[in-house]
Amino acid sequence: MYLKLGCEKEYERRHAAIWPELVKMIKDAGVSNYSIYWDRETNILFGYQECAGEGSSQDTESVDPITQKWWDMMADIMDTNPDHSPVTVPMQEVFHLD
Repeated sequence: MYLKLGCEKEYERRHAAIWPELVKMIKDAGVSNYSIYWDRETNILFGYQECAGEGSSQDTESVDPITQKWWDMMADIMDTNPDHSPVTVPMQEVFHLD
């Protein structure tokens, strides 16, 4: 995901106040161990989450109203698609160690 320049503190502020109903919805969807990392030099955000099943918190097929409202609120500080979902780049795992 891509954070717009100058929006770093606002991004952190908004996530520090994440809505409880959004947290519940994410967990109820089977997402756990969810972290977002920020590369300060490029303003690239890297999200990691463990998902039970096939879905993730970034699914854009059948978006619930809570997620859509969050995406709408974040659209001014991130690069987004026309539906305000964050622009993401799928990545392939090339190494894993348990």
